[in-house]
Amino acid sequence: MPFSLSSTPSQSRVRTIALIVACALFMEQLDATVLATALPSMARSFGVRPLHMSIALTAYLLSLAVFIPASGTIADRFGTKRVFNAAIIFFTLGSILCSQTTSLPLLVAARLIQGMGGAMMVPVGRIILLRSAPKSELVSAMAWFLVPALVGPVVGPPLGGFITTYLSWRWIFFINIPIGILGCILSTLLIPDIRSDQRTRFDLPGFVLSGLALACLTFGFTVASRGTEWTTAVPLLVIGTLAGTAYVIYARRRTNAILDLRLMRVQTFRISTIAGSLSRITWGSVPFLLPMMMQLGFGMTAAASGAITFMAAAGAMLMKFTAGPLLKRFGFRRVLIWNQLLATLGIAACAAFTPGWPRAAIFTVLLAAGFFQSLQFTAYNTIAYADLKPDRMSAATSFYTVFQQLMLSMGICVAAGTLALSAHIFGHHEPDLLDFRVAFIVVSIASLFAGPLCAKLPPSAGEEMSGHHSRPAPAKA
Repeated sequence: MPFSLSSTPSQSRVRTIALIVACALFMEQLDATVLATALPSMARSFGVRPLHMSIALTAYLLSLAVFIPASGTIADRFGTKRVFNAAIIFFTLGSILCSQTTSLPLLVAARLIQGMGGAMMVPVGRIILLRSAPKSELVSAMAWFLVPALVGPVVGPPLGGFITTYLSWRWIFFINIPIGILGCILSTLLIPDIRSDQRTRFDLPGFVLSGLALACLTFGFTVASRGTEWTTAVPLLVIGTLAGTAYVIYARRRTNAILDLRLMRVQTFRISTIAGSLSRITWGSVPFLLPMMMQLGFGMTAAASGAITFMAAAGAMLMKFTAGPLLKRFGFRRVLIWNQLLATLGIAACAAFTPGWPRAAIFTVLLAAGFFQSLQFTAYNTIAYADLKPDRMSAATSFYTVFQQLMLSMGICVAAGTLALSAHIFGHHEPDLLDFRVAFIVVSIASLFAGPLCAKLPPSAGEEMSGHHSRPAPAKA
């Protein structure tokens, strides 16, 4: 039976749904952070430069960006439960393929397959949550949804470091098997089967154009970040730009466009998308830069670096218990403006790290950086849906998640490109500590532009979600 959108689930049921859906995000985040810690070891195994391993991260994000636009339409047509379960199975099978690769090209191919499952898994899970929770409970539901997901980045670095140092990097992909099985069982038993009453025709031309644009731009920026393959990068970027332009022209004339540009007319959604994209360029670079800096710049083992880098995720998890009260006290607009500055400073402070820093000081910086970044994204991910009607949630989730994944991929590309350029300028064969400092400063600059955009939100933005009530403006004499 399809889930009735008119019903109002209890708070405990909403929390249960959020936790079950979070199994998918937990598995995805655990996979990403475990892999990031293992990249230098994998580079040695494949006989490639460590910087070239960035494509292992961006290949997955590329697959997400291409296939996420179809997730909302597919979920509406076939039901969220069926699509969610199939996505978990596909992601798990992709993980097994990754464990068996013997070269970087084969790993990239396996990551693309894995990303096809991820493209449906998390967006459809978010659709389930958005349609199950009343707006007044959405901040709490989002916090519960993200708490188990944030355990992944906490556990991932030390677990990945231990496995890579004492076993083999191939074992890191088998972690997803028991998590995937558990997620399927819980989803089958407890997740509602939500379908849309309105059937829209699948936008195949839009899917092809948007997929071509996103794939070429993501892969083009990845290749360009190496700084040595411009004959490949430039044509890809040109084709991606042309395809993107063609899609914009095409989508303006369509009511069922796979990425609905009309959503950008909603102020809260538009600002969350654009400002959040700038912030994700900064944060997306951290899982790539931090383990690399600890291992290449500090000379640490994978296990030692993992025992440090997990603190950023620990700070993010700690924040989830304070997001609701902070947003209720200060409102979305004020939190987004001032917290953006604190979050940016937290990432920029990583540029000051040296091997001589006390562990406690590094832990403190990473804990604070994770806390403020997590608060920022909780606010972005919630305010985006403040003024949208329920029947627009699927389209909005697909649109928003595409930009989210694209900018996370862009963060990795900017970080890798900055490292390569800095190493070339200073004559380093491999990036050293100075190059990592430059990279952290460069990626931090992007998110500084997000604060002024958030200032354009009205003080009352998202009041129904946060429970914050702005003071009325004084009457004019």
